[in-house]
Amino acid sequence: MSLTSTTEAPPPGAPDQRSVHPVDEVLPAHRLFILGLQHLFIMYAGAVAVPLIVGGTLKLPTSTIGLLVNADLLVSGVATLIQSVGIGKILGVRLPVVAGATFTVLSPMIIIAQQYGLAAVYGALLCAGVFGLLIAKPFSMLVRFFPPLVAGTVICVIGLSLIGADVSLIAGDDPTSKTFGQISHIALAGLVMLIIVVITRVFRGFVSQIAVLLSIVIGTLVAWPMHLLNFASVSGSKWVGFSGVFRFGHPKFEAAAIISMCIVMLVTYTESTADMLAVAEMVDKKLTPADLARGLATDGLSAVLAGFFNSFPDTAFAENVGLVGLTRVRSRWVVATCGALLVLLGILPKIGQVVANVPGPVIGGAATVMFAMVTAVGIQTLHKTSFDGNHNLLIVAVAFSAGLIPAVQPSFYEHFPTDFQVIFGSSITSTVIVVFTLNLVFNHWTRSPKGESAVSLAVREGGVALDVPEGGVPDDPTTVGPVAPERQER
Repeated sequence: MSLTSTTEAPPPGAPDQRSVHPVDEVLPAHRLFILGLQHLFIMYAGAVAVPLIVGGTLKLPTSTIGLLVNADLLVSGVATLIQSVGIGKILGVRLPVVAGATFTVLSPMIIIAQQYGLAAVYGALLCAGVFGLLIAKPFSMLVRFFPPLVAGTVICVIGLSLIGADVSLIAGDDPTSKTFGQISHIALAGLVMLIIVVITRVFRGFVSQIAVLLSIVIGTLVAWPMHLLNFASVSGSKWVGFSGVFRFGHPKFEAAAIISMCIVMLVTYTESTADMLAVAEMVDKKLTPADLARGLATDGLSAVLAGFFNSFPDTAFAENVGLVGLTRVRSRWVVATCGALLVLLGILPKIGQVVANVPGPVIGGAATVMFAMVTAVGIQTLHKTSFDGNHNLLIVAVAFSAGLIPAVQPSFYEHFPTDFQVIFGSSITSTVIVVFTLNLVFNHWTRSPKGESAVSLAVREGGVALDVPEGGVPDDPTTVGPVAPERQER
């Protein structure tokens, strides 16, 4: 896939200075700040949702919930900085990946806290983080089994399953409430979506790239006379705040809690793998097992940090993946700027409250477009797969049906064991398991009538896309991922 670089072409006769990949391009400071701020606004609501839900369910004091939010933003900022900038050959995928608290952790955290206390939650997170660091490299080798067929299916479901989260921001959480689905709120969200379309269509260059941020600013101004702005919480918050280390006491280590959190880590890894493949597809850069291992190890580190600082494990945020696709700005330094801003918000609660008071319909309208963009990228990825003379269409259909069930009805598996709910209650994880397994069964474990091996058949049909140089020998037989359509054999 070819995207327009943010670097302009040199004049005729001048030397071409565009040897740096757009992912590694450092933009001017003012553009880094504005584009990074745009990423921040898109991910903020999702980032703070996890501590708000956990704190509210456990009936923690408001001041304690505020500290959980600060800790969450701080760890999210550190993880985002590491993912985008990288630390040697150990950590960071070095792609424009924004890290935020994973929703997979919600149910296990609440159950563990109710049974054993919050100290056991953070003890389990410490162990799960170490477990994640240990398995990051072995897990990354599975990327060879994430061809366009698998990656495209998962990316589609990521976008489709998350759209509902933003609908609640627009219409409300309680369908029985008189204020649910107000026409004015829906119209405001529709206006934000319309502004994104108009700015993207009418303008070019930098203005087009910040269409989402401009739509949020304009939408917030429109919300002012609608009495949707309330900054009372800003004056009551502190300028500087930090939750400290082990705020809920020294960590407790309960076997059941540790096992549950390790399962959460595996689920998080499947989500992050799909999101990183989506980003790699968008920015036209090969994702190697080594790259993926560093990215997954960063997720593991975030769980370790969460155990110390009373926070939550992170994963790659899908809404920001969609933003990369919409703006076509591929620089990882833009996301690094977002990470720095998140760290700032994590230690300055008053500023964080300002961002938190952007009306839900405004954020919901913008984020809905971002999730739909993720789905569109998934469709584009599936286009690289052949559906002629094979069972790939059936694989996609079954994976979609299994993956969208928990998105349509979250309580579908409520009578199943807790560990089963943790895994299959996530649309993303259930989709990964189903499409991954079916791809192995149909495209790897059988032979064609002509005696051709299933792997060879899968490569020829586009089910598996190997990165093959001109000489015809793969650079790395374990490296499988997004490749340009013209390099695939149809």
